[in-house]
Amino acid sequence: MRSRSYGPDLTPPWKKPRSVPEVPAEPDLVVEDAATGWCGAVIGTERMPEGVVVTLEDRFGRRRAFPLEPGRFLLEGRPVTLVPAKAERAPAPPRPRLTASGSLAVPDAPARTARASRIYVEGRHDAELVERVWGDDLRVEGVVVEYLEGVDDLPEIVRAFRPEAGRRLGVLVDHLVPGSKERRIADQVRGEHVLVVGHPFVDVWQAVKPASLGIAGWPAVPRGVPWKEGVCRALGWPVDTPAAWRRILGAVGSYRDLEPELLGRVEELIDFVTA
Repeated sequence: MRSRSYGPDLTPPWKKPRSVPEVPAEPDLVVEDAATGWCGAVIGTERMPEGVVVTLEDRFGRRRAFPLEPGRFLLEGRPVTLVPAKAERAPAPPRPRLTASGSLAVPDAPARTARASRIYVEGRHDAELVERVWGDDLRVEGVVVEYLEGVDDLPEIVRAFRPEAGRRLGVLVDHLVPGSKERRIADQVRGEHVLVVGHPFVDVWQAVKPASLGIAGWPAVPRGVPWKEGVCRALGWPVDTPAAWRRILGAVGSYRDLEPELLGRVEELIDFVTA
């Protein structure tokens, strides 16, 4: 039989569960946690591993977080389900992309014809390290980097290059310290259109920060021992120079992985040949 009062559902209206409205957890909304009696204003919601929680602050400034469970909170004495507020925020402007050297990237920059000016470095490892960090900048500027396989023939190379206005030559030299062979050679070729700069390290390997490689520091290698082989042995690496260099170069992601003594000199050369 059907009840005329209740229809097919015999449950009296006063026994039926009431729907619990959803209320956005807007900041400063005052609610009460029905389970604990904690009353406070909404500070904000946050997604945690166990779910979304809302933080309430009571009138004494104390804060407590509660899970957003259906019907858990009371608003003006009535059960509600708090849901995260949909804050209308303008999208954040995209952050400008930086190159590995820390300069602003130039997206979709067209290829530039190579300048007549050049940068020379001592060896292949030097050239690969410069490419790793400054490659994007050099391509935008149209600067070519070449390596010399040592500096002994630098005076003859500079004469053959014929530096002049608009055709400048910048040279990066390892171990450019007072009294060194490298210093004496550099002094022979400096001129108005030739800039020779260098770093104090025995080899460009040392220009990579030890922390980037996970080592305490670059080891001291006794005189008479080939420096790179001595480094490999001291660090417990296989005595394999190409493999060791791949390991070192692989640890370089940006200028942050290089010592400032090299950073400043390369930047100086780029400025010189693009002036």
